[in-house]
Amino acid sequence: MTSELDSESLALLQLNLTPGIGPRLQSVLLERFGNAGEIFSASTTELLAVDGIGPKVSAALRERGDFSEARQEWENCRQRNIAILFPHQAEYPRALLEIPDPPPALYVQSQLVPGDELAVAIVGSRQCSHYGRTVAHQLAGQLARAGITVVSGLARGIDAAAHQGALEAGGRTLAVCAQGLSQIYPPEHDRLAEEVIGCGALVTESPLGRTALRGLFPQRNRIIAGLSLGVIIVEATRKSGALHTARHAVEQGREVFAVPGRIDTFFSTGCHDLIRDGATLVRSIEDVLEALPPAIRPVVATGTQRPVATPRELNLNEFERKILDLIDFRAVPVDSILAQADCEVSRVLSTLTVLEMKRLVRRLPGGNIERITG
Repeated sequence: MTSELDSESLALLQLNLTPGIGPRLQSVLLERFGNAGEIFSASTTELLAVDGIGPKVSAALRERGDFSEARQEWENCRQRNIAILFPHQAEYPRALLEIPDPPPALYVQSQLVPGDELAVAIVGSRQCSHYGRTVAHQLAGQLARAGITVVSGLARGIDAAAHQGALEAGGRTLAVCAQGLSQIYPPEHDRLAEEVIGCGALVTESPLGRTALRGLFPQRNRIIAGLSLGVIIVEATRKSGALHTARHAVEQGREVFAVPGRIDTFFSTGCHDLIRDGATLVRSIEDVLEALPPAIRPVVATGTQRPVATPRELNLNEFERKILDLIDFRAVPVDSILAQADCEVSRVLSTLTVLEMKRLVRRLPGGNIERITG
């Protein structure tokens, strides 16, 4: 994390810290004035002319033009090794730029990586059944083994099971928090949060010291959906907050998936409504993988630009990518791959097994193998 902030980043951070200004009003102000610096330079008359800005908020903006709060927040985050990303920076998640009301400041503990662009969210009720926890854990593990980052909200119940499933599978997981990162909520998930930091990141739009207020959770759900290609609802009643995430996903053009449950239990009534209304029914991980949009984009992590045939390729390491590049979309002999790889046979064979587990290649009769396109 750099020790200095450019002027626009400083103004964006101050905007995020100003009381009385939520995500929607932040977007309205930025659209009206063009950048955050102009907001704090505006006169009281200009501010009051903006829909939603009253005397109290206008005064709060006018009083904070020296950005002292932002400088202190930046220093506090620097001391805690928490990064703050801004929309005009390359490190800011591209997916969030596509959603309504993207956070003007995104706090990240640990780091986001290019492979996190291939992410799927798993959310559901805090008060869930054993079946729901088991399914969330299994789906998260299968997604992680397929090279997909699992996104959830660090809450009790389904969220916790999803994070744990991804971690136990050796994958990446992102926890989107409602509160600031100076504390963990719920407090009993402090150890889980540490594990997430080690194999992913904690993410929030809330200032460092903000507590977990009830109204923040629906707001953070748009970020869970925004970071993901799709959202899986595992268990949800008709009043579950997980349905807010599903609605955000629909508004953002993300895929919505729902896991069915018993028809005689209230735990899955929200999921059944989603399926009735057109959400993709999830029977297995294949239902999710087949519905994800194709990712024809450069693989930045390896320093080269290669088109990919399926999103699952985005999280390959350099050697796995090297071996995959030797395999055609038609049947080729495994012996040919071994000859071209120019390294230990055992390592190539084990990598082919990994690629097969990630559903990137298919073994065929006669000692042949082919690449999978979808």
